[in-house]
Amino acid sequence: MPKREQNDIELLRTWTLPSKATLGSSVRAHGILLEMRARLPISSKKSLVLETGELVLAMPAEAKTEFNVAAGIVSAAMKDIESLPVIPREIQDILTIKPGERHRWLADGRLPSAGTRTVRLAGRARQITFHVFDPKVVEELLDSGAVDEWREDDVAAAAENRRRAAYKAKLTRSLKKGSSSKSPEAGSGEASAELSGWAEFGRDGFLR
Repeated sequence: MPKREQNDIELLRTWTLPSKATLGSSVRAHGILLEMRARLPISSKKSLVLETGELVLAMPAEAKTEFNVAAGIVSAAMKDIESLPVIPREIQDILTIKPGERHRWLADGRLPSAGTRTVRLAGRARQITFHVFDPKVVEELLDSGAVDEWREDDVAAAAENRRRAAYKAKLTRSLKKGSSSKSPEAGSGEASAELSGWAEFGRDGFLR
């Protein structure tokens, strides 16, 4: 709640965040709060807070006009709150996955992107662009336990890659060893054996 005396607060309104919107994630709930604040006028942003699964808007009585404007914005946004795209840190918390897993599964198509979003970092001129995700898809992944299957597949794939790498390394060593064992002297010996009797052939005059 805003940092002001309780007695100063006479205008109060709350909105409960449905589980379909938060997907059981406190990180997602906080992200919704930030999204709502981004839509409010600068003077009203800090008047909206998150308390035990609810968005709370509180202002003093003399700010009735400002309060009504802010309440209207939040109420309108709440109608589509369940379809609000899921951002990276939220999906990591919802599915209990690591950034590396998110990047890998996004790259190979197992984790479908719902598009990208570009934001400016607070207090900086630099912008960042990142993928966002459809909350319905995220919910399906959560309910199906797909993440556990993906991890098992990754473990199996990593083991197969190690096996192939080991076989390739062994084959390379074998080829190098075989190549080094064939010296020029050995080659000359083989040629001499194949041409035994050559001296007699020349001596008897068959080449004349």
